[in-house]
Amino acid sequence: MDLTAFSNRLRKNQRHWNKWARRRKISCYRLYDRDIPEFPVAIDWYQDQVHAQIFARKGIEPLDEVEEQRIGEIICDVLQIPADALAFKTRQRQRGLTQYEKSREAGRPLIVEEGDLRFEVDLGSYLDTGLFLDHRNTRAMVRERAAGKRMLNLFAYTGSFTVYAAAGGAHASVSVDLSNTYQDWTRRNLQLNGFTNPEHELVRDDVFNYLERAVRVRRQFGLIVLDPPSFSNSKKMLEILDVQRDHPRLIKACLKLLTPTGELLFSTNRRRFKLDPVIEAIPHCEEITHHTLPEDFQRHPAHRCWIFRNS
Repeated sequence: MDLTAFSNRLRKNQRHWNKWARRRKISCYRLYDRDIPEFPVAIDWYQDQVHAQIFARKGIEPLDEVEEQRIGEIICDVLQIPADALAFKTRQRQRGLTQYEKSREAGRPLIVEEGDLRFEVDLGSYLDTGLFLDHRNTRAMVRERAAGKRMLNLFAYTGSFTVYAAAGGAHASVSVDLSNTYQDWTRRNLQLNGFTNPEHELVRDDVFNYLERAVRVRRQFGLIVLDPPSFSNSKKMLEILDVQRDHPRLIKACLKLLTPTGELLFSTNRRRFKLDPVIEAIPHCEEITHHTLPEDFQRHPAHRCWIFRNS
């Protein structure tokens, strides 16, 4: 392993992305994204702490413990952080609930800033941190579109889209997620930003069940965010979710809930995802990934995103 090449690349990236982030008032961003194939690591900066993930590669031997340790040491040395400020994980291909399960690492809650908004993240407890950095631009789009609207956030996770909608002037929101843990996290994120009014409703429910009920009672939303996991077989869900198979059903239900001038943002991080031809043929369907993908995620795009409009 050419550890010097990795060290030099990380140092160069830090200089570039640090300046880039300061100009944009961003405290969390991607520093390194598998730039050198020999070092399949994604490294994210979270306000003086670092979250690093080694990506398993199909057909290639994983890094051994010594190699991982050396990479960790280089990260700490180059970024000038103590060892306890680095969360180091291995990311296998996820199936089911793995990405939402507790890790063996101790939790490390941290309040970070994204522009003028604040969010709680946890670099240790789960595979993911509570704030998907690749959706930074998507969140900004939600804020720009939210004024005076009722917003629906499906598979809400920790509610960052809801916080952005509230900051953009949404007069009400509904955040739907099946996890009590994440609904509590959403509540804390709303409170961190001063949004404590009851118009921002948290609903613990299966999304399929919620959509069926909402369509039946003819609820209406001016803005909907649909960002489902790729796959979930939670025992709490009424049925298994597979975003490739189920996205037409989810999107069609959401479109029934849109106001005449409403907009639906649909995103997925599933690799090799293909939008159903029937859905793609819907009038006013447009892929907007080139707008939603931030500059620090261009090397390995982490999601695709579409917007649907009623008119």
